[in-house]
Amino acid sequence: MKSNIRSLVALAVASTISLPVLAAATAEEAKQLGTTLTPWGAEKKGNKEGTIPDLGGPIKAPASFDPKNPKVRPDPFASDKVLFSIDAKSMDKHAAKLSEGVKAMMKKYPGFRIDVYPTHRNVTYPQLYLDNSVKNATACKTINNGLQLEGCYAGIPFPIPKTGNEVMWNRLFKFDGYALMSERMTGTVVDTQGNNTLTASATMWIQYPIFDPVRTTPIGADEPYEKIRVDYWDPARKAGEKLVVHDSVDMVNVGRRAWSYLPGQRRVKLSPDVAYDTPSPSGGGAGTVDEAAVFYGALDRYNFKLVGKKEMYIPYNAYKARDPKTCPSTMAFATKNFMNPDCVRWELHRVWVVDATLKDGKRHVYPKRTIYWDEDLPGVGMTEGYDSSNQIYRVTYSLPISLYDAPGHHSTDEWVTADLATGNYARQQNVTDGGGWVITEPKPNNFFNSESLAGGGVR
Repeated sequence: MKSNIRSLVALAVASTISLPVLAAATAEEAKQLGTTLTPWGAEKKGNKEGTIPDLGGPIKAPASFDPKNPKVRPDPFASDKVLFSIDAKSMDKHAAKLSEGVKAMMKKYPGFRIDVYPTHRNVTYPQLYLDNSVKNATACKTINNGLQLEGCYAGIPFPIPKTGNEVMWNRLFKFDGYALMSERMTGTVVDTQGNNTLTASATMWIQYPIFDPVRTTPIGADEPYEKIRVDYWDPARKAGEKLVVHDSVDMVNVGRRAWSYLPGQRRVKLSPDVAYDTPSPSGGGAGTVDEAAVFYGALDRYNFKLVGKKEMYIPYNAYKARDPKTCPSTMAFATKNFMNPDCVRWELHRVWVVDATLKDGKRHVYPKRTIYWDEDLPGVGMTEGYDSSNQIYRVTYSLPISLYDAPGHHSTDEWVTADLATGNYARQQNVTDGGGWVITEPKPNNFFNSESLAGGGVR
């Protein structure tokens, strides 16, 4: 009886402090989707200058692509020429389209430059994802200060976002596919002398349960939207380690659940520290867990303010960077302080700009962050993290490609972090040398359970 009374009191208190339910778009606003806007909310038309084109169709695989070896995807835009380059000497001319982080790198490192290529907008999604995105425009809502979702389907949650949290939810529900894997995912850190150190080499699986292609029901609040498993086999100190992470739609009551297997201890343990500003497992000290793929994880430590949309140069169509024939690691890491500019393609795109400021009573190594998300691929972008003295501490950007052998699938989970405090930089979830991401059959749920980690987990 006392237990029931306590439950009723807790429920009553919760109901009095819960914040209003917020819908992202009105029915009238939603009419833009499929007309002036794409179903996921991007502007269909390019800009008036013609430097950003209209939305195009799927990318066609180049003749050199071997469907029997889909791990290597040659650059379909290899014939494109550099339009111009921007460095410290010319940055003022292009300042309006450069992030503060890129400007900081140009100021600190005279050799850093970005090569700007013609912009391509060849983005496609499965029809179910498009239909669900349109449905979400009026059905999907945020509750509990933007930390939970209600009434949402497996598409872009907020194609017409009104708040910073809604833009961040769009990133979390980005579509890369249902199930992907890489036989060799690596992490590398390059120090100020140009020495590179392998921090991790592993087989990795990523699965998005909410994107089951036969699913038609709304997403449950307590469901995991993403599951990953990493089986490390190099370097020697990490060989045999395994990691499983579940990220739930409900960031308040469920949140992230992570387990790791340590072969030296021969046991599986909960790993709640695989989150927030814990150093990234494969970052070698140059980056945090929630800096993975620009931003990764719960939204509860920051207030996210939607600044608006602007045109900006960001890394895009990074086929060159992810092709071992054109940019192997020996070339990518031939420079110190930053990844070899010869390997990185930059394009002009419209991005959503979100300012993140640390909430009162919360802690993080970055009191402030600015995050930029592409309007077409919401998992593609850049960020700069500031330190306690309001100086730019680290700059992170993604290296995305679209899988033209599986139209509608993308690969955005690879990123580079430049640490301006130390001069080191890290490239993580790099699959260039060992084989790229491939679409695979989904694994059963028990493959991502903690109980499965101990099997075979010995040196």
